Amino acid sequence: MNAVVSQPFAAIALNTRIAFLVELARRLHQYGTSAPRLEMAISGAAQRLELVADVWSSPTAIIISFTDMAQGEEGVAQTTQVMRLAPGEVNLARLCRADDIADRAIAGELDLREGFRQLRVLGRPDTPWEQAGTIASYGLSAAAIAALFLHSSWVDLVVAGVIGVLIGWIAILAGTRPRLAVASDVICAMVATTVAIVVSAFVVPLAIKSVVLAGLIILVPGMSLTNAVREISSQNLVSGMARMGGAMATLLKLVFGTVAATQLCAAAGIHARDYALPALPPWTDYVALLVGAVAFAILFRAALRDWPAVIGAVIVGYLATRWGGEISGALPAAPFGVFLGGLLLGAFSNLYARYAHQPGAVIREPGILLLVPGSVGFRSMSFLLERDTPLGLDTAMLLLTLLVSIVAGLMFGDLLISPRRSL
Repeated sequence: MNAVVSQPFAAIALNTRIAFLVELARRLHQYGTSAPRLEMAISGAAQRLELVADVWSSPTAIIISFTDMAQGEEGVAQTTQVMRLAPGEVNLARLCRADDIADRAIAGELDLREGFRQLRVLGRPDTPWEQAGTIASYGLSAAAIAALFLHSSWVDLVVAGVIGVLIGWIAILAGTRPRLAVASDVICAMVATTVAIVVSAFVVPLAIKSVVLAGLIILVPGMSLTNAVREISSQNLVSGMARMGGAMATLLKLVFGTVAATQLCAAAGIHARDYALPALPPWTDYVALLVGAVAFAILFRAALRDWPAVIGAVIVGYLATRWGGEISGALPAAPFGVFLGGLLLGAFSNLYARYAHQPGAVIREPGILLLVPGSVGFRSMSFLLERDTPLGLDTAMLLLTLLVSIVAGLMFGDLLISPRRSL
């Protein structure tokens, strides 16, 4: 920490203040902050630095106009910054670090130039150990989903875990290869489907659809769909619709990859023995829940000190959704359970942000991962491509209902415990 003598921010060069805010916006976007929260955070930070910032954020761009408060009410924007960015991915450790840097700089404990430098350092590439952890988290997440939601057999769980590791490896490769990144979703879906069919045909029968879905679960854009509906509901219409379009494109690419791989295997004479083996015993649900929670902590790159909070959030979200469905009575079980899970996580994330002085995203983002209905969207697209239109439309309506339920739960959670921090 570089402590400095506090001075009025108006005495600091305008370019220095703007450069700090622009870099902060870049990092918040890179680490998965939604449009309304990013705009609120940058506008609030700018006001503390004696600037007025008009912020517009979307999944692939940020535009900020800055006006110095010294100009008074008749001041016009002096600088407008336009940033073209790739869609962000949640990185809780770096998000918390960026939030801490901003807090200390605004409090006068850190020079703005030093804060800018520290924010720049956060943009470093992942280390080999971090990449290995990400790959492992893909495999553990796939195995946990196969046990928790799909209630598959031991063999299905193992194969789903292996597929998850392969998908994680492809995702890491795509991060540094732009051409591969464009087609990575299709490639991952084809790899997952081909491996499942080959294993089922020549090694042991599998529940093919469950294994493929579990292996691809991290790529299924349930979180993106949820964020899109949250942004639309908060009147961030451009960002919400853009995110929705990106999520639907991802779903289409995943479904195309699975269908293409299935047809290619059939053309080569490889036919899966789609057979349901004995399901896992009930006690494995709780083991899978703990394993999945640890996997999500790694996947979202949470700092070790935040692991208990992340693991607790995942467990609370899952149990609230499950028990909510059981006590729903005459209400639809799945939507009510998801609503209750979103309500509790929204309230708990605001409590955590208020008393731990950390971004509420540490609780909110991993906690809702088991609630988001990405798998329902995947199945809806699959049914439509298989020309089972009634079932596809019925599943699409379930997807819409679940999305509205989780977003409503998060909104009511904010009403129950008002947020004190923008992140």
